[in-house]
Amino acid sequence: MNTLYAVAVLALAGGWALHAHHLHRRLDRSRRDPLTGLWTRDGWTRRAGRIVRRRPRAVVLLADLDGFKAVNDQHGHGAGDAVLAAAGARLTAWCGDRGVAGRLGGDEFVAVLDDDTRLDDRLADLAVLLRQPVEHQGVTLTVGASIGAARLAALPDPTLTAALKAADQAMYQVKGRTRRGRRLPLPSVLTALRGLPQRLRLAA
Repeated sequence: MNTLYAVAVLALAGGWALHAHHLHRRLDRSRRDPLTGLWTRDGWTRRAGRIVRRRPRAVVLLADLDGFKAVNDQHGHGAGDAVLAAAGARLTAWCGDRGVAGRLGGDEFVAVLDDDTRLDDRLADLAVLLRQPVEHQGVTLTVGASIGAARLAALPDPTLTAALKAADQAMYQVKGRTRRGRRLPLPSVLTALRGLPQRLRLAA
């Protein structure tokens, strides 16, 4: 009887473990954006929070794609999806194993790096990646990128919430300047970036 009871308990435990495993996988998939494969807001926030708590030199950045609405309007949502998918893949490659990328929705992306070493050069690299053309059904699609970044160590309140707010402010300050007509060519942007590593705007 004791043997049968033990077998039953083990079988029940194994069943619950399998169920928990499948549930975890389903929850994990639900936190992935189906178009880009990036983490959604919830999934990204969980992982970014862990990095920020453990890495005092972490960096949080926000980026959105300039000219994206024009791509959708002129070429359709399929073209827009192709641009978003390409941006997601490029952001993931840029983060590598040193960070985590996510998509907040629309053409808004977010990432966290575990270290701010060479941040200005890395942001310049990301800007170049995001503005590379995307080929879709025989059409070449191009967008620009507005990027704002915040070093955790530079904040009086070194939390994820504070870093996101600072990165958002940096991004929209640069976006506002460009909307007023100041459009810098790529070489000038890269030169200026080295003096202003928290802000970047590349026009579409």
